[in-house]
Amino acid sequence: MKRVSFAEFGGPDVLRLEDAEEPHAGAGQVRVAVRAAGVNPVDWRVREGQFLKAHPLRLPAGVGIDASGVVDEVGDGVDGVEVGDRVFGEGSDTYAEFAVLSAWARMPEGLTFAEAAGYPSVVETALRVIRQVGVRPGQTLLVSGASGGVGSAVLQIARDRGITVIGTAGAASQDYVRGLGAVATTYGEGWVERVRQLGRVDAALDLAGSGVIRELVALTGDPGKVVSIADLGAPALGVRFSDTAGSVPDALVEAAGLIARGKLRIPVEKSYSLAEAADAHIDSHAGHTRGRRVILL
Repeated sequence: MKRVSFAEFGGPDVLRLEDAEEPHAGAGQVRVAVRAAGVNPVDWRVREGQFLKAHPLRLPAGVGIDASGVVDEVGDGVDGVEVGDRVFGEGSDTYAEFAVLSAWARMPEGLTFAEAAGYPSVVETALRVIRQVGVRPGQTLLVSGASGGVGSAVLQIARDRGITVIGTAGAASQDYVRGLGAVATTYGEGWVERVRQLGRVDAALDLAGSGVIRELVALTGDPGKVVSIADLGAPALGVRFSDTAGSVPDALVEAAGLIARGKLRIPVEKSYSLAEAADAHIDSHAGHTRGRRVILL
């Protein structure tokens, strides 16, 4: 089979499209014929070697954690899914023709494979950081980096829970953020004052890693009411850096329910082939996404 891998840590140029042995489903796993793989910032952070202390990695290594596809192997002890089922979920080395998933759910009706591949890790992350930041219905949540995949999910989930959201994003994404139910404002010079003029901020999320932790703490008045998924320096300022996933199966079930009720929809901004994985990483690193980027097979 074809898969994307890297034999050394570094920039996008270390990615290679190679022939590899097919993986097989172990106990508690399923294998899918991959139809699409989600492109996430964690993919290029792993490729750069950013997480080696917490998560050692043996090279050469594959890339990707999110995928949608058709089940073609079911491991021992797995119930409720059969060969031929269309699923989306999380696993390993998903930039490939076949991948093993350790968490999955059936794809909701009406969702394409491209769309489905964009949900797993971003919805789990969105649910986790909303919980960790402790924001409640009736309160206001500030989201820095509101137009990306996680931001898109946070805005919609928060709205469904009765939480007011202020989202910062680029000028070109203001209508997109408003369309997801948030009060939109631009980042850049003067952004803190623009947020203050919109009202009280009870909690804040840093989803972009754009060096705004101090400002988010100032706006909330409490570093304990700020959570980051993108700034590795956040803990030095008393802010929680969230990088440990919660229950992915539960998140997938909740995501499927939200999608089925019409409460969650994350568009695919751009798709790539396996051979264009380096381009996907370059674009992901640059940010300014509206929705998701995926690799199509």
